Amino acid sequence: MNLRACSRLGMAVLLAAFLFTQALSAQAWKTSESLPGVDLTGLTTAQKTKLLKLLRDQGCTCGCDMKLAECRMVDPKCSYSASLAQVMLTAIKEGKSDEEAIAAAKASQFGHAPEPGKVLDDPISIPVAGSPVTGPADAPITLVEFSDFQCPYCAVATPAIEEALRAYPKQVKLIFKEFPLDMHPQAPLAASAALAAFKQHKFWEMHDLLFANSTHLSRTNMIAFASQLGLDVQRFESDLSSTEIHETVVRDMQDGDKAGVEGTPTLFVNGQKYNGPISVQALKTVLEAEIQHPGAAGKFLNQTQQASNR
Repeated sequence: MNLRACSRLGMAVLLAAFLFTQALSAQAWKTSESLPGVDLTGLTTAQKTKLLKLLRDQGCTCGCDMKLAECRMVDPKCSYSASLAQVMLTAIKEGKSDEEAIAAAKASQFGHAPEPGKVLDDPISIPVAGSPVTGPADAPITLVEFSDFQCPYCAVATPAIEEALRAYPKQVKLIFKEFPLDMHPQAPLAASAALAAFKQHKFWEMHDLLFANSTHLSRTNMIAFASQLGLDVQRFESDLSSTEIHETVVRDMQDGDKAGVEGTPTLFVNGQKYNGPISVQALKTVLEAEIQHPGAAGKFLNQTQQASNR
């Protein structure tokens, strides 16, 4: 056998091995004892077995034509499979039967396929009193952003949001809520750093530095940022570790959970969850529609407290 033939044979073997590995990976959801975004902590062995069976048997409602477990493996960002899994997990943990867990999932807001083309969900109330805000206090349009300083998607979305604000300087204000994700270990500390800077009227300046350095969010760097911004560093360090700041972060996260936030960044326009792409043009289209047909922002949002503007 010549070298060329050997090479072809070797490539064929590698390709076959690759395809076999891919086939096994594609079926991993049927046997995996863990799924992305599904926290099995606190379940008994029997409850874990029951939940995993449900997730392998029940279909996802997002339109993917996959089982819930399969969707969690293939598309970990799917808010439908994540939410349905959480509803079922809670039901099983509470001792509910399989039928009751399935019924609870179907009765949830994710129990049915999303409406095609629905860019804004129905308005809800979001507590925002005391949160950082930029823009005029009397702006008819209120954007609420749930964000994570270590999230690459949030860093990419920030310039588009800022451009949209510049396009409507009198009509739109932005309120920022902390929503550090579990997958980002430095995000909670970064959230605390932003709020510690907020106490010295430098939230937005710290916001910009944190996103500009989102891959270098060490405590040392955050203290350096505080010094760079001319903050009282001793006070900043004290606030960074304070119970008050920690509780504020936790409260923001709880507000996000109640509002149906599944990932970051998530935007709400006058209390309506925005489901479109976070691009300048897409945001302008939605904001123009809101300006033409204004809703009462105050109806859906609790009282706000003005923060230091840029």
